[in-house]
Amino acid sequence: MEFAAVMELSGLQKQRSSYIPELPLCLQCYLKHYRIGVIFCGRQSPGGHNIVCGLHDAIKSHNPKSTLLGFCGGTEGLFSQKTIEITEDIVLSYRNQGGYGMLGRTKDQIRTSEQVKAALDACEALKLDGLVIVGGIISNTDAAQLAETFAVAKCRTKVVGVPVTIYGDLKNQFVEANVGFDTTCKVNAQLVSNICTDALSAEKYYYFIRVMGRRTSHVVLECALQSNPNMFILSEEVASSKLTLFDITKRICDAVQDRAEQDKYHGVILLPEGLIESIPEVYALLQEIHQLHKKGVSSDNIPAQLSPWATAFFEFLPPFIRKQVLLSPESDDSAQLSQIETEKLLAQLVETEMNLRSRVGTYSGKKFNSICHFFGYQARGSLPSKFDCDYAYVLGHVSYHLLAAGVNGYMATVTNLKDPVCKWSCGGAPLTAMMTVKRSQGPGASSIGKPAIHPAPVDLRGKPYQTLVFNGEKLLMDDLYRNPGPIQFEGPGSDSKTITLCIEDQDYMGRIKELQTYIDMVKKLVKPGCSQDVLKAAVSSMASVVNILSLMSPSTKGQSSL
Repeated sequence: MEFAAVMELSGLQKQRSSYIPELPLCLQCYLKHYRIGVIFCGRQSPGGHNIVCGLHDAIKSHNPKSTLLGFCGGTEGLFSQKTIEITEDIVLSYRNQGGYGMLGRTKDQIRTSEQVKAALDACEALKLDGLVIVGGIISNTDAAQLAETFAVAKCRTKVVGVPVTIYGDLKNQFVEANVGFDTTCKVNAQLVSNICTDALSAEKYYYFIRVMGRRTSHVVLECALQSNPNMFILSEEVASSKLTLFDITKRICDAVQDRAEQDKYHGVILLPEGLIESIPEVYALLQEIHQLHKKGVSSDNIPAQLSPWATAFFEFLPPFIRKQVLLSPESDDSAQLSQIETEKLLAQLVETEMNLRSRVGTYSGKKFNSICHFFGYQARGSLPSKFDCDYAYVLGHVSYHLLAAGVNGYMATVTNLKDPVCKWSCGGAPLTAMMTVKRSQGPGASSIGKPAIHPAPVDLRGKPYQTLVFNGEKLLMDDLYRNPGPIQFEGPGSDSKTITLCIEDQDYMGRIKELQTYIDMVKKLVKPGCSQDVLKAAVSSMASVVNILSLMSPSTKGQSSL
C-alpha cells in the first residue's frame, strides 16, 4: 500500500507537523480507539525519539482517546510488560533529542521461542492493536517473525518495523536511508575533517581513524565523501579483492613513501571497525576462536587449542590484539569488533615496515609517526540532524497509518528523500520482500542461514564509491581536505543531506510508476483498429524487452527471495 503525502516540516523549529496524508481508508478506521505499543530495539540511533513523537501525534490527531504505550528497557520491558503511557508532556521533553532516554533499551533480539511467546503474551495481555519495532536489520528480521507468529496465533496485534540504524546498511529498493545515519556521518565527518586540518598544520603525523561499521562500510564511504581524507579502506574492497594483512600494510606503506617523495610526512587514513573481520587470515582465526568459545573453552586456554596455522598467525599479532580477538562474542555470535583496535594494528605494522625499508635503504624519508583514533560512540548520542528529525517524525506518522490500514509485518518507508520534504512519498513494504535465504557470513555462522534481512554492502560499482575512486590519486597526494563543519539546525546548511543519498539514484517506486505510465500508453496506442505496422512494431519491441528482462531476472544468484 502506498501513501501520497504532503508535509511541511521544519525539524527543530516546529513542535507539530501539519502532515495530512491522503489515505484510501475509511473514516471509521481513524475514529477507532487504538492501543499501540512502541519499543526501541538494538543500539541507540539519533532521531529515535522523533519516531515516537510522530507516532503519538498521529494517534492523538485522529482520536485523542487512543493510547500509545512505550516499553521500558527495550525487549526486556516487552517481556515483563513494563510500560509507560506516552503523553504530550513526555513527547515535549524528548522531541528532537538524541539517545533513547525516553524508554531505554537492553537486549537486541526477540528470537527464541521463549522470547516470542513472552512478546505474544504481553501484547495480548495489554490488548494492543499494534506494535511498532524501532531498530535495524536484526530487529526488523525479528519483527517479521513476530508478525507471522501473531498471525498464526490469531493475535489482534499487528507488527510494523521502522528502519533505524547508524550503520546505514538496511537499504534496498524500498528503503533509501536509515534514521540516524545522516547524523552519524555528519558528526564523524566533522571530527575527521578537524583531524585533517590538524594533520595539515602539524605536518608530522599519520592519523589512523576507525569509525563505526561492523559488516559494511557505509559510514566510512560517506565520511570520506564529506571530508576527503588521503586514504580510505572499505571492508567490501578487502573482501572483494581478498586482500591480506600484508597487502593492506604494503598499500599504506607505498602511499607513505610516495608522499614522502613530495616532502609530505602527514596523512589521514579512514577505516571501518569491521575491517579486521574482512581480512581472510584474521577471519579464519576468529572462526577457530569462536568455535572454541562455543565448546566452553575459556579465553586463557584457547591459544593452546588452536590449529598450527592459527597458532602461528596468533603469535605474529601484537599482544594487545591477541587479547582483543579472544574476547567472548557478542549476543549475535559476532566478534567484539568495536574492541579490536584495528587502527593501532595497522599503524604498528606500517611503522615496522617503514623502519625496515629505512634499514635496507629503500626509504630515505623522515621517521614514520602515527596517532590513532576510534570514533565509536561520539556520534550515536548526538542531537539528531534536521533531516533525521524530519525523517523519523514522518516514519512515526506512517507507522500509525499502516496499523490503521490493518497491515501486518510491514516496514514504514519514505522515498524521494533526496528531494525537499514536500516531495517525499510515504508508504510501506512487506518485511518478507526484504528477506533472503543465503549463505551466512561471520565466525561461527552455519553454512545456510535462515530467512533474514541481510546488511546491504557498499556497492563497489555505485556512483558514491566510483566518485572516490576516480579522485583517489588526487586525494592521496594533494591534501584536498574538506570540512563540512558541525551539524546546522537553521539556515541553508540545515537542509544538507548525505552525499551518498544525493548522488545515488534510488527512486524505485518512481520508476515503477514511470513503467506503468509507458504500459498504459502502449495500451492506448496499440488496440483493435490500429495499423498493421504499429502492431508489428509493438510485438517486436515487446518481445525484445521480454527477452532482455528474462536474461536479467536471475539477479539473486543462488539466494532465494521470500
